[in-house]
Order: sequence, then structure tokens, then C-alpha cells
Amino acid sequence: MTSDATDPLFRPFRLGSLELANRIVMAPMTRTLAPDGVPGAANASYYRRRAEGGVGLILSEGTVVDRPAARHHPGIPLFHGETALAGWKGVIDAVHNAGGKMGPQIWHTGAVKTHLTDWVPNAPPESPSGYNAPDDAHGEAMSDAAVADTIAAFAKAAADAKRLGFDTVELHGAHGYLIDQFFWSGSNLRADRYGGPTIRERARFAVEAIAAVRAAVGPDFPVILRVSQWKQQDYAARIAETPDEMSDWLQPLVDAGADVLHCSQRRFWEPEFPDIDGEKGLNFAGWAKKLTGAVTISVGSVGLSGEFMTAFRGKGATVAGIDGLLERMARDEFDLIAIGRALLTDPLWVAKIRAGDVAGLKGFDVEALAELF
Repeated sequence: MTSDATDPLFRPFRLGSLELANRIVMAPMTRTLAPDGVPGAANASYYRRRAEGGVGLILSEGTVVDRPAARHHPGIPLFHGETALAGWKGVIDAVHNAGGKMGPQIWHTGAVKTHLTDWVPNAPPESPSGYNAPDDAHGEAMSDAAVADTIAAFAKAAADAKRLGFDTVELHGAHGYLIDQFFWSGSNLRADRYGGPTIRERARFAVEAIAAVRAAVGPDFPVILRVSQWKQQDYAARIAETPDEMSDWLQPLVDAGADVLHCSQRRFWEPEFPDIDGEKGLNFAGWAKKLTGAVTISVGSVGLSGEFMTAFRGKGATVAGIDGLLERMARDEFDLIAIGRALLTDPLWVAKIRAGDVAGLKGFDVEALAELF
């Protein structure tokens, strides 16, 4: 792997007020290691090390907006309240001091169930229709007031991110959490303006949340939206079966103010519509860019064997090549690439890739999930 081969990863990137030294993004990875929901010195050091290692843009672990049932684990950080926001100020200052750029991923976990048996959330889970997945009732259906309050909470969190000095903000609209539960016909059974038989109708909640965020941060502050076809509740679930359906889903989100679509796949190299362009066709991020013209981030098991859900089953992963990634980036299939588990085990992953130090790359060790290394 020569420096010429990796050039596509190390081109500068600019969007609005955001300037990046390269195209590599640290993917958001839930850590549940924020005591009482407040990020502290250990969290700041964790992100600072990745900035020092050369990551172009860091996206934080999911951090929740100001709703009573916004999180399903007590170690998930808050992005509201004076104490938690002061903790996040320490994080972004540490990243900036190391020369990095960062945005928080703001989040609401919806009706996703907690695996804890010794913790009770502050309020019942809330979701579009009181379902975690098809035929899996859990929590309460959101009232009109709850919907409006949640949209306002996303906007407030985004405004706080800009005020604290973050460089961008990402809304988590993927993986079966709240925003995605509105997208998914299996969990959104509403008969009002936030539901309906088409994805364009079910996208209204996200459209309004993005529009509120855009109004809160102004025109030049980049807004990222993470989306996925798959859900943690159902890996085979799909929002869009055709490019036309994908346009109906994603174009209104871009029109509402999302500058960047962060397109999550379990394996980034898999084609989104192989019946159309073959087994080496465009991936999710490639199709999203083609259909909407938006900037896109791809993600999914980069640089490692095995896809990331195996980590939650206690399995590690060995180093894998990135030639396929470099080929896709060289032809501008998507604009940025997010790296997850490889950066958990090795904060210097980016520097090693740039130096061509393949022998120095580390595989993923599941023990990395238990600490902020």
C-alpha cells in the first residue's frame, strides 16, 4: 500500500464552515461510559487521542436530547443540562487543542429495549406508535405534544453544539432508534401527518426535525443525518427497495437542510441495488449521492474481517485490506469514509495508513469495548 494509493483518503474536504484535512471520519460508537450521563476527563482524552492520530472528523458516540425517555442505558451521555454540556465543552476543547474537528451525534433511542435488569428509565419508552418492531409493543405512542417537544429538543441540542464550539452536528436517524422508527413501516402505524403508507409520509418527523435544526444553527453549519436500511431489530429490513423509493425517502431530508447523509451499512462493499448495476455496483452511500447530490459518508466494517455486530457477541476481528475502499474513493463514489472498530483498538490507525505501515495495524479486540482507551 503506497502513499499514492492512499491519496483519495487524504484529500482535504470543505463544506460550509467545516474544513477537514482528510476524508476519514471516526464513526459514532456507543460506549455507555459516561457516569451519570456526564462526559469527563476520560471521555475527552479518548477523543483527543483519535484527533492526535490524524482522524479528519470525529463524530461522538450517541448523546441524547432533552426528553425523559431519550436513553435506554444510564451510561449514555446527555446533551442537555449545564453539567453535561460543560463536560462536552471539555471534550471539544481537547479535540481542538489536538488539531481535530468534531461533531456530536444527537440521539433519541425511541422504544429500543434496554438489556439491563437493574436500571429503570425515568419514563416509559416513547416511539411513533408504541412499538419497538413489528408485533413488538413496547412503551407509549407519542402524542402530538411529545412529537413537537422532541423536534424542539433536537433543535436545542444542535444550537448548543454550535455554541459550545463543535464543528458540525449529526442526527441519529438509523439502526431502529426513534427517527428510524418513524421511517420504518413496521414501527410507524400512525394515521396522522407523521405516518402513512409511503416513506415520504413517514419521513415527515425527520424532515421537521432537520428543518428545526437548520433554523437553529444557520445556513453554513453542516448538518449530518445518519440513515440505514437495516435495523438492530431486523438486519434484513429495508426502507427503500428501489432507487425511486430511496429518492422519496432521502430527497426530502436533503431539501429540509441535511447537508450530509451518513449511510450506514454492515459491510460497506455490498451493492445497494445489485439487480441494477451488478455485484460491484454502487453501495448505499453511492446511490444516496447519485440520487440526491448530497455529500455522503460510507461506513461498514472498514479495514477489518467480519462485520461489526459480531463485536456484541464477544468476537474480535483481524486486519483486512482496504484496496476496495481506495478504489471506490478514487472514483468519488462517496465523499467520506467512517471508521469504527479499527479506531477503538488503535487510535493511530489513520497515521499508520498514511505511512503505509500495514504491519503495524491492529485487529479489533473486544476488550476495547470495556474501556476508554
